[in-house]
Amino acid sequence: MAHLGTKLLFLLSALCYALIAAAGYAFDSARPHSALLIRLFLNACSNGLINDCRNNYYDILQVPKGASDEQIKRSYRKLALKYHPDKNPGNEEANKKFAEINNAYEVLSDSEKRNIYDKYGEDGLKQFAAGGGRGGGMGMNPFDIFEDFFGGGRGRAEEEEQIPKGDDVIVELDATLEDLYMGGTLKVWREKNVIKPAPGKRRCNCRNEVYHRQIGPGMFQQMTEQVCEQCQNIKFEREGYFLTVDIEKGMQDGQEVGFFEDGEPKVDGESGDLKFRIRTAPHDHFRREGNDLHTTVTITLVQALVGFEKTIKHLDDHLVDISTKGITKPKEVRKFKGEGMPLYLSTKKGDLYVIFEVLFPTSLTEDQKTKIKAVLG
Repeated sequence: MAHLGTKLLFLLSALCYALIAAAGYAFDSARPHSALLIRLFLNACSNGLINDCRNNYYDILQVPKGASDEQIKRSYRKLALKYHPDKNPGNEEANKKFAEINNAYEVLSDSEKRNIYDKYGEDGLKQFAAGGGRGGGMGMNPFDIFEDFFGGGRGRAEEEEQIPKGDDVIVELDATLEDLYMGGTLKVWREKNVIKPAPGKRRCNCRNEVYHRQIGPGMFQQMTEQVCEQCQNIKFEREGYFLTVDIEKGMQDGQEVGFFEDGEPKVDGESGDLKFRIRTAPHDHFRREGNDLHTTVTITLVQALVGFEKTIKHLDDHLVDISTKGITKPKEVRKFKGEGMPLYLSTKKGDLYVIFEVLFPTSLTEDQKTKIKAVLG
C-alpha cells in the first residue's frame, strides 16, 4: 500500500507540473496575469502533495504555522546565534543550516511574502517574483539578514531614514543555577505604557515629506513638502502581560535576552527594546565562577584519615562520585573535570571544585587519647 501511495503521489505531482507548463504556454503571451494566477493555484496543489517530502520554513524556524511575529523573531534569534558560522568554524552542516534559517526568516518576517508562501509555497514566491512582485527567499545573502536583524547591516541601515525610537528598558533577571545548567524558561510579568487613540487632534512630527524632483538630465533636487498639520490625538495607558524568557544553557552573568520593540513607546516613532540581563541567583550548595562550579563537603575526622565513599547530587540530579581511599586534609580542594557548567552554545563543560571541611570532635576521653597516641604516636 505504501508503494502504491508513493506512485500515486508521484503521478499527481507530475500531473500538476504538466498543467503548470500548459498554463504557461497557453496564457503567457495573451494574458500574463491569468497565467500567473493559474500557475500559483497549481503550484499550491503540487506543494500540498509534496510538502511532506521537504522541509518548510515553519519547520526550519521551529514554530507552528500560526506563530506570531514575536515567536518568529525569538526563534530566529535563538537559531541564528546557535548556527552562526563564527560559532561553528569549519562546520559545513551548520553553515547550511544558518543559510536555511535566514532564508526562512526573510519570508516569514514579511507579511506579504508569508501570505504567498502559506497559500502557494516556495514555487509561489518564485512565480510572484517573476511576475514583478517582491521576491523572497531567493538567494539574499544570509549575513545581510542576520546583520540587519542584530543591528549591523553593513551600511544599509545608515542609508535609510532614521526613525525615532523610544528608550530601551533593561531588567535584571535572576536565573537559577538549575536553569543555567539545563536550560529553561521563566514567566515574567511586564507592565508598560501603551499608546492608544484619544479624542481630538494633536500637533505631530510627520508634517514634512521629503522627495526628489528631477530638474535636468541626471540632475535631482531634494524637496520638502508639508503634508500634515495635525494627527489623531493619543493617550498612554498602562498594560500588563506575561512574557516567556528563554534561558539557554551556559548563559553568563550580563548576557541579555531581547524583546524587540517591547521597551518604552515613542510618539511618532518606534518603541524601544526590552532587554533582560541575566544574573545568577544564589544557590544553597553550589557557587559559580565563570564556567566552573564550587561546592563544600564536610567529612568526619575518621573519614579524613581513612578515606570514605560519598556522592553528591548535581544540579540535574545526577550523582558525582567523590570517594577516596587516601587522607583528606582540611580545606583540601579536588577538581572533577567536566562536571562544571556547560559552555554557552557548546557541548563542553567547565570543572567542579570540591572543598573539604573536616569536622573535628569537640572532646575526647582519656582512653581515646591513649589509643590515638598508640596509633599515631
